[in-house]
Amino acid sequence: MIIGHIGARGNSKGVENKNFRKILGRPLIDWSLDQLFSCERVDLVVVSTDSEEIYDHAVSRGALQIGLRPPGLATDSAAKWNVWVHSLEAAEKMGGAASAFLDLDCTSPLRLPSDLDAALDLYFAERPDMVMSCCPARKNPYFNLVEPDETGALSVSKPLAKPVVARQQAPLVYEHAASTYVLSPDYLRRAAGIFEGRVIPYVMPPERCVDIDGEFDFRIVEFLLGERGYG
Repeated sequence: MIIGHIGARGNSKGVENKNFRKILGRPLIDWSLDQLFSCERVDLVVVSTDSEEIYDHAVSRGALQIGLRPPGLATDSAAKWNVWVHSLEAAEKMGGAASAFLDLDCTSPLRLPSDLDAALDLYFAERPDMVMSCCPARKNPYFNLVEPDETGALSVSKPLAKPVVARQQAPLVYEHAASTYVLSPDYLRRAAGIFEGRVIPYVMPPERCVDIDGEFDFRIVEFLLGERGYG
């Protein structure tokens, strides 16, 4: 059994009520809900939220009735990992043991339906503890990311014995894209954080990895969705 999951808190500092704010006429969460419900491999859909409005909406669309998330998981500092663990436990109590836990971040609606299948295919082929969506980093700590020392002077963040003088010479670095994750339920049960096991990348193009964290991001995502013909 594959559990499809979305975490959607009711509040946001960057964009007010962003997870339920309408984008091209539809609540933001619906772009990810549609993908989970249309994926034939997903058996159960779970939405973890502290918002009664979001919860009622998700349940009306067919999400499992697990109740609102505990108060300790509804704070700004609550870890995504702990939300996943709670949702897995609640879903398995109602639906039985899972073979995979597929999480979509609803603030990254630019993924394609094919990304769900590709991430699941990678997970079942490689059997890692976790598949994490990534995109090639636009800035590289070996080349053009710099940091100040105690005097304020800048140097490359990760210097090598032989300095990198061209982007093509720099080691490959990915950006962690908050979009699509596939986890082993056993890994969720035994670990306490993302990087305690074997985590492998599911590489997506940058244009499908824009995460809404502020008003500017919201405008970019709305524009790119519109370019696809939505709205």
